[in-house]
Amino acid sequence: MTRTFICSDFLNFQEMFWKQRYLLFLLLAAAQTAVAQCNGSVGLCGKRFNEVAYVTTHNAFNAEEEGFSLPNHTYGITRQLNDGVRGLMIDVYDEGGIATVYHSLAFLGTTTLESNLIEIKNFLDANPNEVVTIIFECYADFVLVEEAFINANILDYTHEQETDDPWPTLQEMIDSGKRLVVLSDRDDAPSGEDWYHYVWAYAVETPFSNSSNSDFTCGFNRGNPENDLFILNHFATDPSLGVGRTDLSELANEFNFFYNRADECWNALGKFPNFLTIDFHELGDVFEVADSLNARLTVGITEATEELPITVMANPSKGAFHFSLPQPETGTVSVMDINGQIVATQSFSGQAFEVDLSDHAEGLYHAIVRTDRSASAVRLVLLN
Repeated sequence: MTRTFICSDFLNFQEMFWKQRYLLFLLLAAAQTAVAQCNGSVGLCGKRFNEVAYVTTHNAFNAEEEGFSLPNHTYGITRQLNDGVRGLMIDVYDEGGIATVYHSLAFLGTTTLESNLIEIKNFLDANPNEVVTIIFECYADFVLVEEAFINANILDYTHEQETDDPWPTLQEMIDSGKRLVVLSDRDDAPSGEDWYHYVWAYAVETPFSNSSNSDFTCGFNRGNPENDLFILNHFATDPSLGVGRTDLSELANEFNFFYNRADECWNALGKFPNFLTIDFHELGDVFEVADSLNARLTVGITEATEELPITVMANPSKGAFHFSLPQPETGTVSVMDINGQIVATQSFSGQAFEVDLSDHAEGLYHAIVRTDRSASAVRLVLLN
């Protein structure tokens, strides 16, 4: 018997088809939301802007790739952003009534601020879960800077922050669309232009005039030490011209040297390093340093009353890490990946214990060892 396909069959089929499509859409949307990241990490979404470390490029525009002489970088702003840089230091001058970007001497290379801002806007357009900061060294009036922002059509991205208000979380900034923080060392914005923040009302820095890596200190330079944001200047330049040096940068950006200095300043000053300011971002381990600081902050290691000396044998390891303490202790150890996600937790009692990560992916991890009176963070390197 042949069945006739009537109109009601078609309508039922069509209704079922669209219901299935709608359910699929909801499932995909839910999955996308579940894995949504903030500046590359799910663990950062709930962190406030001033609780996050950002790789920041000193004289970000001054790149060999862009034709600048005596550069601080190999690659320009677009490559820097695509690689993971989230803070950009930019020098701005008034050249014939146009906001122009260069370092000290125009004949070494120039570009317009507008062109740099267009690069940043293109990145923000293409990456809706990323938060970026610009820190201006400014020798141009606000009106010229604002004109460049208007021409680049980027003002809608700018965040406004009152000095006494808590910073929003990265997720809140992403949800609002206000994902660009603008800081300037020139305090000349008229009333109502609240997106243009005077940097030294919000941040404090370490000294920036370093001609060798041995010059780095944790002393305060410009800004009030009570300010929320901390700029850790971590670049050494030629003392006569201020040009970046790849030899010094490669050593400065190496993980142990960089991380230990950041950790030292964090502990000495009680301030979390937000802007890790470097030259030649592709050299060394700058992104691993930022990830490690962010992961360490996630578990609140700074709440400990004293540091616990720890020795780890077989580090790097293909699985088992052997911990030893100066005396018997009772406590817990938590291991997290570079996104701040805890992947293992266990208790211990005694002077030695083992953590086995053989079931986890190769990479950097941090172990947070806690007792009632002390805590310490240890970097672990897991190999396949």
